[in-house]
Amino acid sequence: MKKILIIEDDVFLGDVLLQKMTKEGYETELARDGKEGFEKIKTMKPDLVLLDIVLPNMNGYEILEAKQIDKNISSIPVIVISNSGQPVEINRVLEFGVKDYLVKAQFDPQEVLEKVKNQFLSEAEKKPKETSDVPSVSLEGKKILWVEDDKFLNDIIARKLASTKCIFSHTADGEEALQMIANDKPDIILLDIILSGIDGYEILRRIKSDSKMKDIPVILLSNLGQPSDTEKGKSMGAARFLVKATVTLDEILDEIKQVLAESKK
Repeated sequence: MKKILIIEDDVFLGDVLLQKMTKEGYETELARDGKEGFEKIKTMKPDLVLLDIVLPNMNGYEILEAKQIDKNISSIPVIVISNSGQPVEINRVLEFGVKDYLVKAQFDPQEVLEKVKNQFLSEAEKKPKETSDVPSVSLEGKKILWVEDDKFLNDIIARKLASTKCIFSHTADGEEALQMIANDKPDIILLDIILSGIDGYEILRRIKSDSKMKDIPVILLSNLGQPSDTEKGKSMGAARFLVKATVTLDEILDEIKQVLAESKK
């Protein structure tokens, strides 16, 4: 049985997450105090920590710093749950190697559960992929266009991609995206579906119906996750259809590399 430690001082959210994870069959403990939470990491040695940042006695940053220098617990994965989606805070926690970052105002407990399930799938199933299935494609110099109107998500993926030395560009506007694609011809496009103005499906349709753009691979990344959505996207020519709630940043990078490798063949 997988063990989860929740370090969260919000009484309501802590209790909701505790009930949700316990009901799902995970051995779950809750700490409402940062210092208590850090001690539990050392004694419980959980398989995953859900960590708030603003905590009494020892904040989330201090926990991450202390955890990083303790070899007995440094490899335990962490998903940060915070009230803030400020770029400076996102950047800071990413430097500690957290697996994901969720803003409280932008998720529901079910999404946290999906992230948790996916994390355990990643640990069990993705490791072989790192050496076999995921190609060693360098993203350095690759032009990646991200079409997304969620500023928080854009900020966090931009920081993740910065380390790859790719040429990253972003827009939240469908018409502007089509103009950028026509003018700059990116190597790959990551495309949200629900956008103001023209939606992602219409953008994809126009890309694939234009002889100058149709060969550019497109990854659809959306909150929509019904089989009908996936089928529609793939039938229109999308290389991948990823559901935001079920993928981590590392998996998005792996999919980008995979699709770029496939497009070379």
